[in-house]
Amino acid sequence: MLSAKTIEIIKSTVPVLEQRGTEITKHFYRRMFANHPELLNIFNHTNQRKGRQQTALANAVYAAAKHIDQLETILPAVMQIAHKHRGLGVKPEHYPIVGENLLAAMKEVLGDAATEEVLNAWEEAYGVIADVFIKVEADLYAKAESQEGGWAGFRAFRVERKEKESENVASFYLVPEDGKEIAGFEPGQYITVRAEIPGEKYVQLRHYSLSDAPGKEYYRISVKREDGNEGQPAGKVSTYLHEHVQQGDVLHLSAPAGDFTLDRKDERPAVFIAGGVGLTPLVSMLKTVVSEQPNRRVTFIHAVKNGNLHPLKNELEELARRHGQLSLRFCYSQPTGADKAKGGYQKEGHVDLPWLKQVVDSPNSAFYFCGPLPFMKAVKGMLREWGVAEADQHFEFFGPAAML
Repeated sequence: MLSAKTIEIIKSTVPVLEQRGTEITKHFYRRMFANHPELLNIFNHTNQRKGRQQTALANAVYAAAKHIDQLETILPAVMQIAHKHRGLGVKPEHYPIVGENLLAAMKEVLGDAATEEVLNAWEEAYGVIADVFIKVEADLYAKAESQEGGWAGFRAFRVERKEKESENVASFYLVPEDGKEIAGFEPGQYITVRAEIPGEKYVQLRHYSLSDAPGKEYYRISVKREDGNEGQPAGKVSTYLHEHVQQGDVLHLSAPAGDFTLDRKDERPAVFIAGGVGLTPLVSMLKTVVSEQPNRRVTFIHAVKNGNLHPLKNELEELARRHGQLSLRFCYSQPTGADKAKGGYQKEGHVDLPWLKQVVDSPNSAFYFCGPLPFMKAVKGMLREWGVAEADQHFEFFGPAAML
């Protein structure tokens, strides 16, 4: 337990962390990677370049400082991060490295404001927080390995087949190379792909949601090729998967992880709202609902640019034909001439609250949503305005968590 004095000092740093937190975390990552370049085999380089990892860490440090006297309030965030750490292979020995460089970054950025008293308090607090992560992650590692079909670290999977789903999305059906059983998963979870790309100095790790229901003899991921635009880099791993990985090739995966999962006991209407390739975890959830809960009403809303960029459309329409409980709604922001001629979508433009109220029976439903950050912020705002309870809003970010 932290002393009252330590808690007081940590809380006194909240204003400066709010103002300069990202500056500290940017310096921290530069410093840590310079001292420990081997950690570049774990961290997502694209998120580093985009600044998303730095912002996410700054938000986490700020939240820890703000709630240092009630750390249980940030336990959901701890669980979310711990699942990602387990998928990536973060181990207890990494935490002292992070702590040392984070404290040094605070001192180097804040200068005289980072007094010895402040640094000592943060060293003590970091130790407590790191212990929480290490214990939670130890449990996740144990469960991943000991479960039926489970394994430790990364396991070889062969691409049984690869299917083009749209102009920029491909699905990969992955079976274990050893022919043994694979671990089950909760709808909404993801696996981590370890890619050793020719010409790249470091291993690349990426999380991809499982896009089919549990209980199959394969894992399926549906990956969008990130081509890069507006100064943003192209996705190294997604491009590699699309352009170079073919049927018969081998990928190495960590066991399924993630805390964005379907509540399979809830019998109220379920509403899934997807933006672009954010449909992948929601399709897994949808298939599970129609299989296990045939009397539960389901609305599935998918917003995409147009029919050329609409993955898994035929699969969703076939589900709707076979399951009368499912109401399917597609929203195209920029439909092509061919889309307008043949139809196949229910709204042009963007998802908005008046339309949402038309296609969803009641705000007293379980809402699950996933997609690009601006899309998620918009959906979150609509649900808040409609009066949907916070406990009924379930969402997941692409990559590091952000603020909605």
